[in-house]
Amino acid sequence: MWKFLGLLNRKLILAIPAMMAAGFLYGVGFHSGWLKGLIIPFTFLMVYPMMVTLKIRQVFEGGDGKAQLLAQLVNFAVIPFVAFAFGRLFFPDRPYLALGLLLAALVPTSGMTISWTGFAKGNLAAAVKMTVFGLVLGSLATPFYVQALLGASVAIDMAKVVSQIGLIVFLPMAAGYATQQALVRRYGQQVFADRLAPRFPGLSTVGVLGIVFIAMALKAKAIAAAPQMLLVIFVPLLLLYLFNYLLSTLLGRLLLPRGDAIAMVYGTVMRNLSIALAVAINAFGPAGSDAALVISLAYVIQVQSAAWYVRFTDRVFGEATAKTPVRVAG
Repeated sequence: MWKFLGLLNRKLILAIPAMMAAGFLYGVGFHSGWLKGLIIPFTFLMVYPMMVTLKIRQVFEGGDGKAQLLAQLVNFAVIPFVAFAFGRLFFPDRPYLALGLLLAALVPTSGMTISWTGFAKGNLAAAVKMTVFGLVLGSLATPFYVQALLGASVAIDMAKVVSQIGLIVFLPMAAGYATQQALVRRYGQQVFADRLAPRFPGLSTVGVLGIVFIAMALKAKAIAAAPQMLLVIFVPLLLLYLFNYLLSTLLGRLLLPRGDAIAMVYGTVMRNLSIALAVAINAFGPAGSDAALVISLAYVIQVQSAAWYVRFTDRVFGEATAKTPVRVAG
């Protein structure tokens, strides 16, 4: 089973589109309303394993302050407002599609931030810190950004959004950290790092795929009635990711050493779409399915683009050498 889960995690480029197609076919052919009852279990399965492996203590290590500051400025002072502008431009009469675009831009970093930074031989320690900072700040800020930017056009129950984020993010974070500490005490840090921790991302992937399936199934009949909707959504998403890559790459090249620059790119472009998807479905009721569809499509662009960007990092930032060390988290 663990080998299969590991394979799923490595093949997200194929698994997510396949699950979207399966969800669409199920939603067209069968009644899908009952799937809403699976949202909370799959959400917890999606978020909790990531929290078990999160190295929270590394947040307090120094050495990459400029990269951390630049990443959070991009994450919270630039990208949400670009997403809001694209939402106004492309979805003037569909506020919940604009909401999906905004949510996809509001919770930066995921476990994939660390993975892709490693593949590109970037600064893993910086990527770990960006993941923790981005997750906490994004979760705290999301209700206020949504209220300020879309409160006039989207029905927002602030108490429900805040409670859902607590349930989706901070409860699994606390439970995951407690699990991590219990496993380390019982088996030791080395066994945990080498044998146990690598199993958890596969479990998270099952949660992601389940939520993507549910989101597509719930929206399948609407998509079948208006298939052009997918293209309408895809264009602003693609433009948002292109803008993010270009901005972060430019800042990285101009202001940061190679390893920190790569971490900053992946610390800003990789959004925590799992949490965004869970918030859209859980906090906004049936209307949130429009937002969930946007976020589901964002998965396809995000995973594909991250894989392609790895191929170009040496060309963009130069090859890793003895003079540009990669600081590994551990």
